[in-house]
Amino acid sequence: MADAQLSLLRGTLDLLVLKALSFGPSHGYAVSRWIKERTAGVLLVEEGSLYPALHRLERKGLIAPEWGISATGRRARFYRLTEDGARRLELEVATWRRYTGAVECAVFGTEGAS
Repeated sequence: MADAQLSLLRGTLDLLVLKALSFGPSHGYAVSRWIKERTAGVLLVEEGSLYPALHRLERKGLIAPEWGISATGRRARFYRLTEDGARRLELEVATWRRYTGAVECAVFGTEGAS
């Protein structure tokens, strides 16, 4: 893949967005920047993927929008995690850990996958 960038599966992107918002309300650009920073630049989320994910999570009631002012003084739509979103994040993290443990076990022959 060009520049070692990885494609994000829809569920993975949703998990990353929920995790980013678990630290407090953020606008889309800040969510994208958080993902880039936390993955050392390996995962880059473009607007064409991020905003559909935000809208999908909003429709599911996992995040809620509100208008605010960004650090640059511009009006921006901020998203916050709802109670349902926090519960979903907890479930998704547990699922992700089981999944990655199983893949690690299969690929590297390690023990202890749940």
